[in-house]
Amino acid sequence: MISHTRAALLALLLVGAGGSRADEAFVTNQAEDDLSVLDLDTGKAVATIPIGGKPAGVAVSADGARVYVTSPDGKALSIVDAAARKLLHRMPLEGGPLGVAVHPSGSPVYVADWYASRIMVVDPEKREVTGRIEVGKSPSGLAVTPDGKLLLSADRESNQVSIIDLATEKVLAAVPVGEHPFGVTIDAEGKRAYTANVTSNDVSVIDIAARKVVGTVPVGERPYVVGLANGRAFVTDQYAGQVSVFDTATLRPLKDVPVGEYPEGLQASRDGKRVYVVNWASNTVTVIDSETLKSVGEMKTGDGPRAFGLFIRPTAPIQQRP
Repeated sequence: MISHTRAALLALLLVGAGGSRADEAFVTNQAEDDLSVLDLDTGKAVATIPIGGKPAGVAVSADGARVYVTSPDGKALSIVDAAARKLLHRMPLEGGPLGVAVHPSGSPVYVADWYASRIMVVDPEKREVTGRIEVGKSPSGLAVTPDGKLLLSADRESNQVSIIDLATEKVLAAVPVGEHPFGVTIDAEGKRAYTANVTSNDVSVIDIAARKVVGTVPVGERPYVVGLANGRAFVTDQYAGQVSVFDTATLRPLKDVPVGEYPEGLQASRDGKRVYVVNWASNTVTVIDSETLKSVGEMKTGDGPRAFGLFIRPTAPIQQRP
């Protein structure tokens, strides 16, 4: 039998360690029609969840309870119970669902229709489309501001980012950016957005309040997604097999980090210490130290991983150091 003193000490140690379960990555494997669930502490796959329909886009709710997956070929949005690692429902959608984002409150879910130049507003509890927002041609990446007031859509074939008021579901502005924007990312303050422009090989930096581009940063060939950590922007350059890194304050390039083949999805850990890069053709996730800008590990996935969106699931609150 454990004494009260030892039990209390054990509880303190567990709290100090931030809980017994690590954050997880939910990676869409397009060629295998499933999700790999990766333990980010061990770097090992802990589950595989069948999805179907060539899954591509992914979004984890802020509380980590649900994972939403788009299947462009299967014309569906899959709803996954993250803790149980179980598919709850596969909701049919028209068009070509690709980019996906979740409101900070957990509902609604926004899905970009690649073919119809619109964003579908989905109630995940009722499992129905409650609205449609017309945007530019071929919307791809989506991102919601931290306050939940605005939605940004990278409209690939219109070379613009649509800024949408979520209270009215109306487009406030269409901001011209580089050629063929794909991924769009908003900083933690909700002040700036970064869009990866696939064919102009650069990143547009948008002042959201001013609704204009305030900087353009050249990167490697065929950039797809931007992630933010440690005052730096990390950009997957698909054709170059690297991640371009630049300083978000000065917009000066810092380094090109070699990763796997055809990197696409990218997201930083919640503490900003690690950046996880999903390599589509290598079937791997490269781990980058955001301070040293060096690769520090690699994880195996299924075949054809994309993880286009926010794919890291928080499993416990970050413990603050005294």
